Amino acid sequence: MIAETDAELIEQGRKLFAGDWRFIWAAPSIETLPPMAGLEVAFAGRSNVGKSSLINALTGRNNLARTSHTPGRTQELIFFEGPEKAAFRLVDMPGYGYASAPKTKVASWTALIHKFLLGRATLARVYVLIDARHGIKDVDLDVLKTLDKSAVSYQVVLTKADQVKAGELETVVADTTAALATHPAAFPEVLVTSSRTGSGMPELRAAMVRLLAERRG
Repeated sequence: MIAETDAELIEQGRKLFAGDWRFIWAAPSIETLPPMAGLEVAFAGRSNVGKSSLINALTGRNNLARTSHTPGRTQELIFFEGPEKAAFRLVDMPGYGYASAPKTKVASWTALIHKFLLGRATLARVYVLIDARHGIKDVDLDVLKTLDKSAVSYQVVLTKADQVKAGELETVVADTTAALATHPAAFPEVLVTSSRTGSGMPELRAAMVRLLAERRG
């Protein structure tokens, strides 16, 4: 029964992300956010973790989210909207932990993210992207604590899994799962993905379909 349910969710996820996805808004400040509508999920992560690549892989579009070889390029909250009937948006959050950025800029990004998390009633979940080659770092823990304080539901997604040997990947998944046990707002299951190979994308799409059904149920 579980396998059938999973297969159904994966197919629903495939259909949702095969639809029309487009860029709709860029907000450099909390005052410039788009009006709240439908449900939103946001993607957070260190500047070079591959957020834009993941969004492109999810939606099957190479250039929906702009990828850059320069970490810290995204300095705004970027909104993408799905098919009209879905009433569902993806939000690409500014990358954090980019050491070369001026401290004042980092502070303004941090303030923007905090305000967004606290005041967005339509935000259903934050997916925190962690590089599978490195696991959870101190800068990631700071963000997880912020999410715990904000009481925002979040789930960890490991990226770049294709660049890690299977045995090492198992260790990273186990260590990450153990670390999340002490975080009250964390969803316990860790998702493992590769934007390059597409592995884990069906499961991530299915997780979002399940989340949408729960929030709208």
